[in-house]
Amino acid sequence: MKIEFILNGKKVEVNTDPARRLLDVLREDFGLIGVKEGCGEGECGACAVLIDGKIVHSCLVPVGNVKGKEVTTIEGLKDTEEYKVIHESFLDAGSVQCGFCTPGFVMATYALLKENPQPHEDDIRKAISGNLCRCTGYSMIIDGVKLAAKRGEKLWKD
Repeated sequence: MKIEFILNGKKVEVNTDPARRLLDVLREDFGLIGVKEGCGEGECGACAVLIDGKIVHSCLVPVGNVKGKEVTTIEGLKDTEEYKVIHESFLDAGSVQCGFCTPGFVMATYALLKENPQPHEDDIRKAISGNLCRCTGYSMIIDGVKLAAKRGEKLWKD
């Protein structure tokens, strides 16, 4: 089945089984390896993407469900000012170690700050609750999100 959607700002199409996981289509058909498979069950957040601005686990989404929608991956954010602020804030706060989970945390941070530019710590904890990190520890990730909110205050309000 031919499925058309917007991927990182560009109209694309893929001819595939609509039940195939979005995660697999992004990695195998489009070469977007920032989207990773961790658990394959929607619990770790390594495969997080935005669909029409809302964060989802791409391992749980059949590609047929994105027909006509806008999908944004970490690769789609990498050239934005918002990404630069999050990236630098995570580095400065020590929020990154091995990096496997980082794209999912960046996506969750971006989605949170676009919706809530001045989150409280409870808001941050809730926003990143769908992501697992086995290296860094959540305190430094929370610090990175707080720093990104502060540094990018004007960006998030746009």
